Amino acid sequence: MDGLTTYVDLVSLLIEENHDGRREAERLADKYGARVVGAIPPLNLYQLRLPARDLVQRDALVLRIGSETSVDAVVVEESAPEKGEETDAARRPVDKPDSDSDEWAANRFMDAVNYYQRRVRARQAPLETRPVRIGVIERDVDFDAPDFADYLGPCKAPAPRTCLYARDAERPDNHGSTVAGILAARWDQGGNSGFLRGLDRASQGFEVIVERNSDAGITANVAASVNLVEDGVRVLNWSWGIHRVGARDVDGDEVDSLVRSGIAMSGYEELLEEFFLWLRKEHPDVLVVNSAGNGSSYSGTDEYRLPSSFVTEQLLVVGGHQRSERQGLAVDDPAYAVKRSTSNVDMRVDVTAAACTHASTLERDARGEVHCGTSYATPMVAGTVAAMLSLNPRLRPEEIRMLLRRSAMTIGGDYDFEPADAEDLTAPILPSERGYRLDHRDVGRSARLDMQKALDLAVKSRERVR
Repeated sequence: MDGLTTYVDLVSLLIEENHDGRREAERLADKYGARVVGAIPPLNLYQLRLPARDLVQRDALVLRIGSETSVDAVVVEESAPEKGEETDAARRPVDKPDSDSDEWAANRFMDAVNYYQRRVRARQAPLETRPVRIGVIERDVDFDAPDFADYLGPCKAPAPRTCLYARDAERPDNHGSTVAGILAARWDQGGNSGFLRGLDRASQGFEVIVERNSDAGITANVAASVNLVEDGVRVLNWSWGIHRVGARDVDGDEVDSLVRSGIAMSGYEELLEEFFLWLRKEHPDVLVVNSAGNGSSYSGTDEYRLPSSFVTEQLLVVGGHQRSERQGLAVDDPAYAVKRSTSNVDMRVDVTAAACTHASTLERDARGEVHCGTSYATPMVAGTVAAMLSLNPRLRPEEIRMLLRRSAMTIGGDYDFEPADAEDLTAPILPSERGYRLDHRDVGRSARLDMQKALDLAVKSRERVR
């Protein structure tokens, strides 16, 4: 089917709210000769194993079950979730920065760590911080790597510290290890350096939980997210996303990676909508940080890209940039960084962050291979959000977005709100985000994460009442 891998006998049913989900799913399973094999009860979603041997039989059952008045939507699963980087089959060659390029300088990574350490422990006005729990939707982390070796065993220490919980991976350079490493990797061991780990001794500790214990596609991502939210996470890192077959990039060519069929996308859209409705109702303080995607396409076209196209205050979308080749520029110069050529764009993107990082290695003090993608920009923002919440746990998702954009540096040209080629890197910075100054030099440009200033505004927000 369009060259896609799909489950023939596995579908999920979103049951209407006015029905007892479990009872109705069992009734439908008996009626159609299926078995209930999984569930996400808070979303009234139940997974069925169908008596189908091919796509014709499956599609016939999907049509019949979907016509039941108690069924809101049928979710068909296709292949695996996004791996974060473009495949080798991508059309254009992707240039990676040199291995010694300090990509994170474009987001003031070290300035942010230094600021947090000094400000929290200031002698005259020390700050009380709170522990924060972060959920990362990834498969596993390699604890044999020096970056993560000291997380083995119970996470106990005389003082609060960053803790990492995950299943053990076989390779240190896998997607989960790289994403989690940006948050929690031990410093000075080669490979990665975790932002939250750098805040130890000043913070009250961060818990990073990596969870995705299933192969059932996007439904597994949502199921793990529900579990993590119910376990108390305030921030969810979603370094994944999908395109519909037929999605076009900025050059008008078809996106040829991480694609799903129309029937699968329709089900996923209903599932994700149900998730965000539940999140708003039951957990309005949780923020999901999602990668914009690596298809050189548009993040906000809801018929072609999920989940970044959803418009909700609890979803923050992150694009990717890398250092420009120009020398001698100040870090706040808009030309200090340039858009990553594969990063998805448009006004649904809230902020950009460094897209390239080093993978973890098995050798101590060895420098890992450079990995690039919006998957790795996302934990830069998620880590910043977690640090902001540790400084002011009362911040709401919409306030976090506002502070991130008010504190942001800029990237790209001044297009006066409408680029000639219609390629907004992010939503343009508005006068209201710069003190209502119409003549401010940042107005109309795209937003680039400033980790240090975001933390500073979070500290100031403790004393300000809006």
